[in-house]
Amino acid sequence: MKSKKKDEFKAKALEEEIKEIVEEELEQEIEKEIKAPILSEKEKIIGSWNPKTKLGREVKEGKIKNIDEILNSGRKILEQEIVDSLLTLKSDLISIGQSKGKFGGGKRRAWRQTQRKTEEGNVPTFSTMAVVGDENGHVGIGTGKAKETLPARDKAIRKAKLNIIKVNRACYSFDCTCSEMHSIPFKITGKSGSVRITLIPAPQGTGLVVGNEMKKILKLAGIKDVYSRTSGKKRTTFNLIKACIDALKKTNIREKEQW
Repeated sequence: MKSKKKDEFKAKALEEEIKEIVEEELEQEIEKEIKAPILSEKEKIIGSWNPKTKLGREVKEGKIKNIDEILNSGRKILEQEIVDSLLTLKSDLISIGQSKGKFGGGKRRAWRQTQRKTEEGNVPTFSTMAVVGDENGHVGIGTGKAKETLPARDKAIRKAKLNIIKVNRACYSFDCTCSEMHSIPFKITGKSGSVRITLIPAPQGTGLVVGNEMKKILKLAGIKDVYSRTSGKKRTTFNLIKACIDALKKTNIREKEQW
Protein backbone atom coordinates (compact mmCIF):
# COMPACT_ATOMS: atom_id res chain seq x y z
CA MET A 1 0.00 0.00 0.00
CA LYS A 2 2.81 2.36 0.92
CA SER A 3 4.62 1.68 -2.37
CA LYS A 4 1.42 2.42 -4.34
CA LYS A 5 0.94 5.73 -2.52
CA LYS A 6 4.58 6.66 -3.20
CA ASP A 7 4.12 5.86 -6.91
CA GLU A 8 0.94 7.94 -7.07
CA PHE A 9 2.68 10.83 -5.30
CA LYS A 10 5.62 10.68 -7.75
CA ALA A 11 3.26 10.57 -10.74
CA LYS A 12 1.37 13.65 -9.48
CA ALA A 13 4.65 15.48 -8.89
CA LEU A 14 5.79 14.68 -12.44
CA GLU A 15 2.47 15.88 -13.88
CA GLU A 16 2.76 19.14 -11.96
CA GLU A 17 6.34 19.65 -13.17
CA ILE A 18 5.30 18.99 -16.79
CA LYS A 19 2.40 21.45 -16.47
CA GLU A 20 4.74 24.11 -15.06
CA ILE A 21 7.21 23.59 -17.92
CA VAL A 22 4.44 23.78 -20.55
CA GLU A 23 3.01 26.94 -18.96
CA GLU A 24 6.45 28.58 -18.90
CA GLU A 25 6.99 27.75 -22.58
CA LEU A 26 3.57 29.17 -23.48
CA GLU A 27 4.32 32.36 -21.54
CA GLN A 28 7.65 32.74 -23.37
CA GLU A 29 5.95 32.28 -26.75
CA ILE A 30 3.28 34.86 -25.87
CA GLU A 31 5.96 37.34 -24.77
CA LYS A 32 7.82 36.82 -28.06
CA GLU A 33 4.61 37.42 -30.04
CA ILE A 34 3.91 40.59 -28.05
CA LYS A 35 7.45 41.93 -28.50
CA ALA A 36 7.56 41.02 -32.20
CA PRO A 37 6.66 43.94 -34.52
CA ILE A 38 3.16 43.77 -35.98
CA LEU A 39 3.54 43.61 -39.77
CA SER A 40 1.01 45.52 -41.83
CA GLU A 41 -0.58 44.10 -44.97
CA LYS A 42 1.73 46.29 -47.04
CA GLU A 43 4.86 44.88 -45.33
CA LYS A 44 3.58 41.32 -45.76
CA ILE A 45 2.98 41.87 -49.48
CA ILE A 46 6.43 43.41 -49.98
CA GLY A 47 8.03 40.64 -47.88
CA SER A 48 6.49 37.94 -50.09
CA TRP A 49 7.21 39.90 -53.29
CA ASN A 50 9.39 38.12 -55.85
CA PRO A 51 10.44 40.84 -58.34
CA LYS A 52 10.41 39.88 -62.02
CA THR A 53 12.02 43.00 -63.53
CA LYS A 54 15.48 44.52 -63.17
CA LEU A 55 13.96 47.68 -61.66
CA GLY A 56 12.01 45.61 -59.12
CA ARG A 57 15.17 43.75 -58.04
CA GLU A 58 17.04 47.04 -57.59
CA VAL A 59 14.24 48.42 -55.41
CA LYS A 60 14.02 45.29 -53.23
CA GLU A 61 17.81 45.18 -52.78
CA GLY A 62 17.75 48.80 -51.58
CA LYS A 63 19.76 50.28 -54.46
CA ILE A 64 16.87 52.66 -55.27
CA LYS A 65 15.30 54.36 -52.25
CA ASN A 66 13.49 57.28 -53.89
CA ILE A 67 10.80 57.00 -56.56
CA ASP A 68 11.90 60.33 -58.08
CA GLU A 69 15.06 58.58 -59.33
CA ILE A 70 12.84 56.26 -61.39
CA LEU A 71 10.48 58.98 -62.66
CA ASN A 72 13.28 61.40 -63.61
CA SER A 73 15.18 58.70 -65.50
CA GLY A 74 12.08 57.75 -67.51
CA ARG A 75 12.19 54.05 -66.58
CA LYS A 76 8.86 52.20 -66.91
CA ILE A 77 7.26 50.75 -63.77
CA LEU A 78 5.78 47.30 -64.46
CA GLU A 79 5.21 46.07 -60.88
CA GLN A 80 2.92 47.78 -58.38
CA GLU A 81 5.07 46.58 -55.44
CA ILE A 82 7.77 49.03 -56.58
CA VAL A 83 5.44 51.93 -55.81
CA ASP A 84 4.13 50.29 -52.62
CA SER A 85 7.66 49.89 -51.23
CA LEU A 86 8.72 53.49 -51.98
CA LEU A 87 5.53 55.44 -51.19
CA THR A 88 2.70 55.42 -48.66
CA LEU A 89 -0.35 55.85 -50.86
CA LYS A 90 -3.99 56.74 -50.36
CA SER A 91 -6.65 55.85 -52.93
CA ASP A 92 -10.08 57.10 -53.99
CA LEU A 93 -12.63 56.34 -56.72
CA ILE A 94 -13.87 58.84 -59.29
CA SER A 95 -17.64 59.03 -59.84
CA ILE A 96 -17.94 58.09 -63.52
CA GLY A 97 -21.24 56.17 -63.38
CA GLN A 98 -24.85 56.95 -62.61
CA SER A 99 -27.40 54.98 -60.61
CA LYS A 100 -30.88 54.39 -61.98
CA GLY A 101 -33.44 57.06 -61.17
CA LYS A 102 -36.82 58.33 -62.32
CA PHE A 103 -36.67 60.19 -65.65
CA GLY A 104 -32.90 59.73 -65.84
CA GLY A 105 -32.23 61.61 -62.60
CA GLY A 106 -30.01 59.05 -60.86
CA LYS A 107 -27.13 60.01 -58.57
CA ARG A 108 -23.50 59.82 -59.64
CA ARG A 109 -21.61 56.75 -58.43
CA ALA A 110 -18.18 55.16 -58.80
CA TRP A 111 -19.32 52.20 -60.94
CA ARG A 112 -20.33 52.50 -64.59
CA GLN A 113 -22.46 49.51 -65.59
CA THR A 114 -22.84 48.26 -69.15
CA GLN A 115 -24.59 45.19 -70.55
CA ARG A 116 -23.93 42.83 -73.45
CA LYS A 117 -26.86 40.99 -75.04
CA THR A 118 -26.41 37.24 -75.51
CA GLU A 119 -28.68 34.26 -76.16
CA GLU A 120 -28.50 33.33 -72.47
CA GLY A 121 -29.47 36.83 -71.37
CA ASN A 122 -27.79 40.07 -70.36
CA VAL A 123 -24.12 39.98 -69.25
CA PRO A 124 -23.37 43.01 -67.03
CA THR A 125 -19.86 44.48 -66.65
CA PHE A 126 -18.63 47.19 -64.27
CA SER A 127 -15.91 49.75 -64.92
CA THR A 128 -14.39 52.32 -62.56
CA MET A 129 -11.61 54.89 -62.35
CA ALA A 130 -9.26 55.09 -59.36
CA VAL A 131 -6.77 57.73 -58.25
CA VAL A 132 -3.83 57.14 -55.90
CA GLY A 133 -1.41 59.62 -54.32
CA ASP A 134 0.81 60.29 -51.31
CA GLU A 135 -0.34 63.94 -50.82
CA ASN A 136 3.30 64.94 -51.36
CA GLY A 137 3.75 65.47 -55.09
CA HIS A 138 2.92 62.03 -56.54
CA VAL A 139 -0.39 60.99 -58.12
CA GLY A 140 -1.70 58.49 -60.67
CA ILE A 141 -4.98 57.38 -62.27
CA GLY A 142 -6.12 54.07 -63.71
CA THR A 143 -9.23 52.36 -65.03
CA GLY A 144 -10.50 48.84 -64.44
CA LYS A 145 -13.25 46.70 -65.95
CA ALA A 146 -14.63 43.37 -64.67
CA LYS A 147 -17.82 41.37 -64.20
CA GLU A 148 -17.96 42.40 -60.52
CA THR A 149 -17.26 45.66 -58.72
CA LEU A 150 -14.37 44.70 -56.40
CA PRO A 151 -12.16 43.12 -59.09
CA ALA A 152 -12.72 46.22 -61.23
CA ARG A 153 -11.62 48.43 -58.32
CA ASP A 154 -8.48 46.34 -57.71
CA LYS A 155 -7.55 46.53 -61.41
CA ALA A 156 -8.03 50.30 -61.44
CA ILE A 157 -5.88 50.83 -58.32
CA ARG A 158 -3.13 48.59 -59.72
CA LYS A 159 -3.05 50.53 -63.01
CA ALA A 160 -3.09 53.84 -61.12
CA LYS A 161 0.04 52.78 -59.21
CA LEU A 162 1.78 51.87 -62.46
CA ASN A 163 0.81 55.26 -63.97
CA ILE A 164 2.18 57.32 -61.05
CA ILE A 165 3.62 60.73 -62.00
CA LYS A 166 5.58 63.43 -60.21
CA VAL A 167 3.91 66.82 -59.64
CA ASN A 168 6.06 69.88 -58.95
CA ARG A 169 4.53 72.22 -56.38
CA ALA A 170 5.48 75.74 -55.34
CA CYS A 171 4.17 79.12 -54.19
CA TYR A 172 4.20 81.42 -57.22
CA SER A 173 1.01 83.45 -56.82
CA PHE A 174 1.54 87.21 -57.29
CA ASP A 175 -0.15 88.03 -53.95
CA CYS A 176 1.44 85.29 -51.77
CA THR A 177 4.99 85.39 -50.40
CA CYS A 178 5.11 82.25 -48.26
CA SER A 179 7.68 79.51 -48.81
CA GLU A 180 5.30 76.53 -48.55
CA MET A 181 4.58 74.26 -51.52
CA HIS A 182 0.80 74.64 -51.54
CA SER A 183 0.08 75.47 -55.20
CA ILE A 184 1.44 74.89 -58.73
CA PRO A 185 4.59 76.65 -60.01
CA PHE A 186 2.99 78.36 -63.04
CA LYS A 187 -0.12 78.51 -65.21
CA ILE A 188 -0.67 75.21 -67.05
CA THR A 189 -3.24 73.89 -69.53
CA GLY A 190 -4.22 70.27 -70.14
CA LYS A 191 -6.53 68.74 -72.71
CA SER A 192 -8.30 65.48 -73.48
CA GLY A 193 -10.95 65.10 -76.15
CA SER A 194 -12.96 68.33 -76.24
CA VAL A 195 -12.14 69.24 -72.62
CA ARG A 196 -9.62 72.00 -71.90
CA ILE A 197 -8.61 72.84 -68.33
CA THR A 198 -6.31 75.63 -67.14
CA LEU A 199 -4.87 75.57 -63.62
CA ILE A 200 -3.68 78.89 -62.18
CA PRO A 201 -1.56 79.39 -59.01
CA ALA A 202 -3.51 80.78 -56.04
CA PRO A 203 -2.49 82.36 -52.69
CA GLN A 204 -2.59 80.42 -49.47
CA GLY A 205 -6.09 79.97 -48.02
CA THR A 206 -7.88 80.10 -51.39
CA GLY A 207 -8.65 76.37 -51.49
CA LEU A 208 -9.34 74.26 -54.56
CA VAL A 209 -11.56 76.23 -56.96
CA VAL A 210 -12.28 73.21 -59.18
CA GLY A 211 -14.94 70.53 -59.70
CA ASN A 212 -15.62 67.92 -57.04
CA GLU A 213 -13.98 65.05 -58.94
CA MET A 214 -10.86 67.10 -59.71
CA LYS A 215 -10.53 67.95 -56.01
CA LYS A 216 -9.83 64.27 -55.31
CA ILE A 217 -6.85 64.31 -57.68
CA LEU A 218 -5.40 67.62 -56.51
CA LYS A 219 -5.72 66.66 -52.82
CA LEU A 220 -3.88 63.37 -53.35
CA ALA A 221 -1.23 65.28 -55.33
CA GLY A 222 -0.66 67.59 -52.33
CA ILE A 223 -2.04 70.77 -53.95
CA LYS A 224 -4.11 72.90 -51.55
CA ASP A 225 -4.76 76.17 -53.42
CA VAL A 226 -5.49 76.64 -57.13
CA TYR A 227 -7.79 78.50 -59.53
CA SER A 228 -9.16 76.80 -62.66
CA ARG A 229 -10.90 77.49 -65.96
CA THR A 230 -12.52 74.74 -68.05
CA SER A 231 -14.18 74.50 -71.46
CA GLY A 232 -15.64 71.76 -73.65
CA LYS A 233 -17.85 68.81 -72.67
CA LYS A 234 -17.05 68.92 -68.94
CA ARG A 235 -19.72 66.36 -68.01
CA THR A 236 -17.57 63.65 -69.61
CA THR A 237 -15.72 62.82 -66.40
CA PHE A 238 -13.17 60.55 -68.12
CA ASN A 239 -11.88 63.38 -70.30
CA LEU A 240 -12.06 65.92 -67.47
CA ILE A 241 -9.82 63.79 -65.23
CA LYS A 242 -7.40 62.97 -68.08
CA ALA A 243 -7.14 66.68 -68.92
CA CYS A 244 -6.32 67.44 -65.25
CA ILE A 245 -3.56 64.79 -65.24
CA ASP A 246 -2.22 66.13 -68.55
CA ALA A 247 -1.97 69.59 -66.95
CA LEU A 248 -0.20 68.25 -63.85
CA LYS A 249 2.35 66.44 -66.04
CA LYS A 250 3.36 69.80 -67.51
CA THR A 251 4.58 71.05 -64.11
CA ASN A 252 7.77 69.05 -64.85
CA ILE A 253 8.53 70.81 -68.18
CA ARG A 254 11.01 73.34 -66.80
CA GLU A 255 12.73 70.71 -64.70
CA LYS A 256 13.25 68.53 -67.81
CA GLU A 257 14.68 71.53 -69.70
CA GLN A 258 17.26 71.96 -66.91
CA TRP A 259 18.20 68.27 -67.17
